[in-house]
Order: sequence, then structure tokens, then C-alpha cells
Amino acid sequence: MRPDLTQLRDLVEDSPGFGRRHATAVPEALIREAEARVGPLPPSYRWWLAEYGHGRAGNADIATVWPGGSDDGTAGSEDDPYEAVTTGWRLSGDRLCFAVEPDCGDEYRFALDRAGEAGEGEYPVVRRDGTDGCEYPVAESFAGFLAVRASQLRGLRDGPNPAVARLWRSTPGVLLDNGVHVYGPHLVQERNETFEVARYAPGWVLVGDESGGDGFFMRHHGRDRVSVHRLALGAIGGDVAAAGERVTDDLLGWLHAGGAS
Repeated sequence: MRPDLTQLRDLVEDSPGFGRRHATAVPEALIREAEARVGPLPPSYRWWLAEYGHGRAGNADIATVWPGGSDDGTAGSEDDPYEAVTTGWRLSGDRLCFAVEPDCGDEYRFALDRAGEAGEGEYPVVRRDGTDGCEYPVAESFAGFLAVRASQLRGLRDGPNPAVARLWRSTPGVLLDNGVHVYGPHLVQERNETFEVARYAPGWVLVGDESGGDGFFMRHHGRDRVSVHRLALGAIGGDVAAAGERVTDDLLGWLHAGGAS
């Protein structure tokens, strides 16, 4: 799913575990200069650079291209702890390291040889384990990497169920033109607490709304964790499936199709 940059901004601004320092935007000319050295950068990472420049997701320092770096791996200034993405060690074959945890921790890399579900120039993100050196899949885009990190920092693990977790690996939520809104990690917990879903509909999770009085619900546990049901937010009860309307069994496909009723 293509990253929703409006939702991404909301996620970044509402995630206390993300450090943005002085939010020094990187000029477009410098981003293009970096791309001339390491190749095209994913759109959601380019967005991050243009908006924030520096940053951290949890304890992982995200590389920048401002104020720049040199081929020997040094940053542009002594008081800048964030190394540039253009430093020589970051590009290794078809892997570009964009984030590193401290003390020989894990590295997060764009898999330049793969096309992810997010499409449109986004690359899947893989994690190189700092202990065993093995590679593990993380997300389908840089935006998805931030969503996954935010979810883990909030104690949500990968997501409330596999379908939502798959969405978050590409984008931290979606808001369509028709008002269909599927929440990211920065909203799902608060909305479920507001409507007391755990109290009135145990086993269910409110995953979004239609920007009106109806919400979209999915099962948090059990065998059927793919069905999406629409139900009035004022009518939340234990049997959501019986009281509500079944919308789809394919959350991502439904969103791709525009969230049609």
C-alpha cells in the first residue's frame, strides 16, 4: 500500500520515542546530490529528509544527507552524531543502510534489489541482526519501518491483528477521499480506549472509522481476523459480527479499491 504521508506526519509528531532534534529540513538539491552517489531514495525517506533531516526511531539513528558526509565515513560536523547516508560503508551491494542502533546493534537497510508492496519507488526494509549477522524482513517501505517502530514502542507489537500489521508495514494508516480512515499505531490505542472497546466488545478492536458515526471493527483474537465489520460507534456490544455489517475479508484489497461501501 502506498504510504500516506499525512498519516506519516501525524505518526512522527505523536510518537514520543521519535527524536527529531532541530527538524532541519534537507534542501532538494542536496537530496538529489545524495541520489547521484547512492541511487534513487525511496519517496517516504525523501519526505522524511525534506521535513526533518535528522531523527531517531526508538534507539535507531536515522541517516541524513545534511550537512553531508564524506567517503571516509565522517559526518559533516563534530557536533552532528548522525552520519550521512552517502558515507561509503552504508552502501554494500544491493543494501543501503539508513538506520543503526548503538553499540554494534542492529542495522536497518533498504533492499534495493526488491520491489515491495508499497510500490512507487519504495524499497522493502530489512534488519541485519547485530549479533548473528542474519537478515530479517521488517517493512515494505521507510514509512512502514517508522510505523512498525512506533507500534513496538507503544507495546502494540506488530499490530492488533495480522491484517492491520501488514498494512502498517507499508503505511501508518490510511485516510481515503471518501472518509474511510484506517488508524495507524498513533491512533488505534487512543480510539479504542475512548470508545471502551475492550469493555463492551472483548476480542474486537476498532481499526478505523468512516469519518462519521460508524467504526470499522476486526477481531483481535480467534480464527477470523480478516473480516472487517461496520458498526455504529454508539452501538458497540459483544456480538459485533451480528450487530454490524460485514464490509470485506481483504482489508488491503478493499483499501486499494477505494474503500467502497
